[in-house]
Amino acid sequence: MRTFLEFEKPVADLQGKVQELRALAEKGDAVAVGDEITKLEAKAGQALADIYAKLTPWQKTQVARHPDRPHFVDYAKRLITDFTPLAGDRKFGEDQAILAGFGRFRGRPVAVMGQEKGHDTESRLRHNFGMARPEGYRKAVRIMELAERFQLPVIALVDTAGAYPGIDAEERGQAEAIARSTEAALGLGTPNVSVIIGEGGSGGAIAIATANRVLMLEHSIYSVISPEGAASILWRDGSRAQDAATNMKITAQDLFRFHVIDEIIPEPMGGAHRDPDAAVEATGKAIEQALASFQGMSETEIKRQRREKFLAIGRSL
Repeated sequence: MRTFLEFEKPVADLQGKVQELRALAEKGDAVAVGDEITKLEAKAGQALADIYAKLTPWQKTQVARHPDRPHFVDYAKRLITDFTPLAGDRKFGEDQAILAGFGRFRGRPVAVMGQEKGHDTESRLRHNFGMARPEGYRKAVRIMELAERFQLPVIALVDTAGAYPGIDAEERGQAEAIARSTEAALGLGTPNVSVIIGEGGSGGAIAIATANRVLMLEHSIYSVISPEGAASILWRDGSRAQDAATNMKITAQDLFRFHVIDEIIPEPMGGAHRDPDAAVEATGKAIEQALASFQGMSETEIKRQRREKFLAIGRSL
């Protein structure tokens, strides 16, 4: 069963009627209801197109969090061959909120990492809903250091509400681990490309999203804090998350206009969760083009491009 968001109710109602008619057709004359089914399906498709043509920032937030949206493991399975995951930070332990390793992207050896939220209760608990502890970010640093040693490009797929804010994470140096990971990403001598595939929340996202090219899926979000968190701080009222989302400029379209990101990757009609294969294929094509732009560039040129990119943010507004 497809999960419909609240604002998709008109589409849900139409598709529900289609299912009812199909059930009737199986019991009786299929020809009698065939035309009506076709009309309702066309109407549902148009309603979906109309809704997604004018999504609000809060609605985009809901799409970015959709439980059926493809996650890191889905992208890795389809885009990375010979994927060999590495575990542990060689300091404390393993953190499955961030998955990382090496493989081949379209025949080219790469390092790849990203947050994994999980698809069901068991996997969500195992991956801590994509919220990494310090050892997760130290594992990311370890991967980046290995990638630079072997001159491999780095691909980061970002999907997290933020770094884990628990006491144990703070005791083990959460802020320092995030800062070290961001520093490692900024200082890489090989090209790195990051893609916000769902939520890009706070420093937990920036720690691996800091790259030569930062891409975003059309209905993903990228912000310094969640809309709920911002509302709680600004208005002492978490229910005003919709107001916060509107004012924070967290959508791909806003961030592209502000030069925070470099490219928006189109999603299938109705969001990536409606056609994961198409979303993954579009993302793979965008990553391939981004990496190709660094072909023949020296380590110094790659570092300079990345440095100038981040220093230029906000200057041309």
